[in-house]
Amino acid sequence: MTGPHGPHGMADAGRAEVGAMVLGAWDAFLDQAAAVDLQRATRLPGWRAQEVCVHLGAWPDRAALAGLVAGARAGGTGEPGDPDASNARVTAAHRDADRPAVLAALRAAREATERYLADEPVELDTALTVSTVGRLPMLSVLLGQAYELAVHGLDLVSAGAPAPPAPVLQSGIAALADVTGALAAAQGLTAGAALATPDGGWAFAADPSGWTVRRLAAGEVPGTAVEAPADLLLDAASGRVNPVAALARRRLRVHELTGLMQLAPIVQSAPGIPGGPILQLAARTLGTTGGLLGRLRRG
Repeated sequence: MTGPHGPHGMADAGRAEVGAMVLGAWDAFLDQAAAVDLQRATRLPGWRAQEVCVHLGAWPDRAALAGLVAGARAGGTGEPGDPDASNARVTAAHRDADRPAVLAALRAAREATERYLADEPVELDTALTVSTVGRLPMLSVLLGQAYELAVHGLDLVSAGAPAPPAPVLQSGIAALADVTGALAAAQGLTAGAALATPDGGWAFAADPSGWTVRRLAAGEVPGTAVEAPADLLLDAASGRVNPVAALARRRLRVHELTGLMQLAPIVQSAPGIPGGPILQLAARTLGTTGGLLGRLRRG
């Protein structure tokens, strides 16, 4: 993906910082799961809180982190798996698991992450492994859990769980910035963008040598940016909310749309990436004329 001496995004921040973000996200999600009725429907069609929690857990027939660590040790070879097929298998296998078993599986997944941070050599953090969206540094894949936990934490809210804490949403946005920067660097793009919220956010900058990620202060919206409240930004990035509708209602703003358009080719190589709906929106919007594009330019 990148040269051996190029920047590696959040992996360069080190496992202490990344680990605190990921384990904090796990702790918050475990609190949500403990508070929610697992039989309640969520906003995801056909998924109760049970299915949301089951597919995030570590089970005897699914230990995703162990496979990723093995991939990093082997040099990041192989092809990405199909996450939809994997999720379907695990939810079908454990859809009738009782509540204690589901909560235990979630705790086991957190413990696997904690063991990695405590026991694996630091050199493994920047080793490439094959994630569902392509080859990424191991620590970036680990941080990707924070994005998934933040988005699924918002899913649990629709079933009656308390909202994820603001720091968890910010950790999810950091993971979103990191993965997008990594994939941009992998494609040899020189581009970047900010993901801004009223409480701050994260920005990435990529070129063929690698990518960097930095924290934004509250109110900082530099250059090419997508701006929205943190929960809406994550919902739009994950496809939970239609970004076109959010733009039309001015709940989400895009600054310097042409800069965002430079990142749109990422979707062609990794159509399921986090943030894909926003990048697809950029591609569609630049191809349109009239009211929506005019409003974006004025925003």
